[in-house]
Amino acid sequence: MNVEQISIFLENKSGRLAEVTSVLSEAGINIRALYLADTADFGILRLIVNDAEKARQILKDHGFTVEKTKVVAIEVQDSPGGLSKILNAMKAEGINVEYMYAFVEKSGENAIVIFRFDEFEKSVDTLRQAGIRILEGEELSAL
Repeated sequence: MNVEQISIFLENKSGRLAEVTSVLSEAGINIRALYLADTADFGILRLIVNDAEKARQILKDHGFTVEKTKVVAIEVQDSPGGLSKILNAMKAEGINVEYMYAFVEKSGENAIVIFRFDEFEKSVDTLRQAGIRILEGEELSAL
């Protein structure tokens, strides 16, 4: 359950996303998953990378505003109802999903869904009780 996400606050203007990816590339940081949300003036780029602390520091050194956040990575069967099982377990416990994003493993058999819940520890306990597999950060880097 130890997955760290970095969030980068970006001005919503041409080239800013390219700057982030160039800085990370030059530092040897591999992006495993990403999510971009924007408004008219700014965006928040959320990344799962192979080395969150190194990425955070290198981006800060280049003038970006960066935060690290704990998120939950869950392996979900890539079939109808896979996501529903997770969301219904959260609903039953009154846990809110703040945001989520997903990607499919190379094998194509399972999807990985990254969640930010309003109650981190309670969500982890609920997922475990429901028999849902929670991934560690190292597992994401190995995919």
